[in-house]
Amino acid sequence: MTLTVPATEIADDRYAGLDTWPDEAILSALLDGQRRALASVEAAIPQLARAAKAASEKLRAGGRLIYLASGSPALISLGDALEIPQTYGVKRERILLLFAGGKSIFDNLTGVDEDSAEAAIADVAAHRVGPADCVIATSASGSTPYTVAGLTASRAAGAVTIGIAGNAGAPLIEGADIGVLLDAGPEVISGSTRMGAGTAQKAALNMFSTLVGVHLGHVYDGLMVNVTADNAKLRQRAARIVMKITGADDATAARALELSHGEVKLAVLMAAGAAGLGEANALLGKYQGNLRAALADMAAATPA
Repeated sequence: MTLTVPATEIADDRYAGLDTWPDEAILSALLDGQRRALASVEAAIPQLARAAKAASEKLRAGGRLIYLASGSPALISLGDALEIPQTYGVKRERILLLFAGGKSIFDNLTGVDEDSAEAAIADVAAHRVGPADCVIATSASGSTPYTVAGLTASRAAGAVTIGIAGNAGAPLIEGADIGVLLDAGPEVISGSTRMGAGTAQKAALNMFSTLVGVHLGHVYDGLMVNVTADNAKLRQRAARIVMKITGADDATAARALELSHGEVKLAVLMAAGAAGLGEANALLGKYQGNLRAALADMAAATPA
């Protein structure tokens, strides 16, 4: 019987004797693996675009974005998920984390919990995943029992599902509404998918969540106009954003941010001429939070 080895588990002959190589040669090989991983993401761009559109539609309608994973992909997903509220102002309760082993993985990351399909099904049921939600599930192999079962249960419950994996034809890709293949190839250290596969996952998730932010109207040019300005650095960034978009001076930007309680979009509209917080809120509401559309409305209403 011939055993089919997934691409993410293949031992590449190029790295025979790796442990005897000079340190610089080992590091160069590792870097080359990272480059190949990043290159693999390019082929996935069309599917990532579909995924971001689906997720933004659910969030815009009041649903949740749910990250589902185990092991290293869970840790990578965690970083992406937790930064969305900070960077784009999406409410934290709209982002849900379903990870094999739950919070225990932050203290002791083992492979035991990822084998439990039953735990995933229970987690999906306990959090009432349903038609309002978008689930993005990530696994290097694409066959991790917890992740595959969680995605299957989520899809059965009516959620839109996105499956990200590193092996063509993997159950996670085949079972998702939108399958995303990240074909990074064999790892330099066979099976160590926190490396090349992990880099590809991180890049893909960063790109996905950033495009979600764009779709939700939280990006204007290259600026984060829905950033949560909760420290000195971010308050300074918020002021610079208001000044850059409107041409306002420091004092005007600071006053607008004070009146808007730090909400950058509202501050931009007031600095641009909106008559107070009420008008700024009404404009944003009219265009579902899209700052560009609200500013265009103001410009059209201003006499030449």
